[in-house]
Amino acid sequence: MDEMTSAERVMCVLRRQQPDRIPHFEWIIDRKVREAICPGASMEEFTLRMGLDAILTAPDFHKEQIAPNRFRNEWGVISEATTEEHTFPIDGPIKTLEDLRRYQPPDPRALGRYRSLERLVAKYKGRLAIGVHLNDVFSLPRYLAGFERLLMATIDEPELVHGLVDLSVEMNLEMARQCAQRGADFVFTGDDYASAERPFVSPTAFRKFFLPGLKRVVAGFHDAGLPIIKHTDGMILPLLDMIVDTGIDCLDPIDPIAGLDIGWMKQHYGDRIALKGNVDCAHTLTFGTEREVVEETKEVIRKAGHGGGLIVSSSNSIHSSVKPGNYLAMWNAIRMYGRYPLDLEPWGADDLGAAFS
Repeated sequence: MDEMTSAERVMCVLRRQQPDRIPHFEWIIDRKVREAICPGASMEEFTLRMGLDAILTAPDFHKEQIAPNRFRNEWGVISEATTEEHTFPIDGPIKTLEDLRRYQPPDPRALGRYRSLERLVAKYKGRLAIGVHLNDVFSLPRYLAGFERLLMATIDEPELVHGLVDLSVEMNLEMARQCAQRGADFVFTGDDYASAERPFVSPTAFRKFFLPGLKRVVAGFHDAGLPIIKHTDGMILPLLDMIVDTGIDCLDPIDPIAGLDIGWMKQHYGDRIALKGNVDCAHTLTFGTEREVVEETKEVIRKAGHGGGLIVSSSNSIHSSVKPGNYLAMWNAIRMYGRYPLDLEPWGADDLGAAFS
């Protein structure tokens, strides 16, 4: 097969087809890991220097500092800086149905809202797959109302939950239309639905409050011409059939900490969705040896790579505790063992040394 561009490779996988080789990219690569591998590189520079297959961005929302390490964004959500790349939401502007009725969300068509996307499209369209991080039905309601308030509202104020979900759907559909018009290739939604032990809400509550909106947002993204990589950590098996039935194109990250097996996923759902994952970033990439990382990466490819439809990545993100050498070991193993037709014979000692030289 002729060498594909990164954009062609990723889009081929999202159609559940077999590319020239298995693509790789991450939702987040922490600056500490980037700095150890490519000193001084921004995420964009790191993407180029490492030959990652997709570059991710998001709509541009302003934020103001309101206290040391605390910020309020255009949504009215207050977040706190952490040692990781992302902030942590701690309070939102909507606690009651009356708050929701008075609430004015940011303008999805505001001047400059998609400046970051426009710049990446101008530089990389057709070369890298350009993904936009939006939301679907859980994260925005969770941020606006607070996690505990949202869960309690499924019991004591269902109209509030429905209203928050509708707000999230409408806002994200409009942003997706705007992103599609500007040349985005796919959407990456980051709404988590579960902890490592169980979903945040019961299957009955998910079907009642969140599934109708998820169906709408997936259909709307598709109407805009954007495939969807749906991210959710945790033990999602009780919700999995509902999630897949919405028509998502790819599921990320097949969380091994929650006991999910990417081979089982490939066997049961590989004819309907592509898969992204799932080298363990909680244990193997953080505490393991480079050889253990290589073996786990090969096992992911062995279980889910045949026939295509696989993006190999971490089981969530490359967070600050991941050993830089372990990230490189995964990166090298994807390159060495991820070319089609797959050849997963064990490395010899000379091969291992060459990969890390």
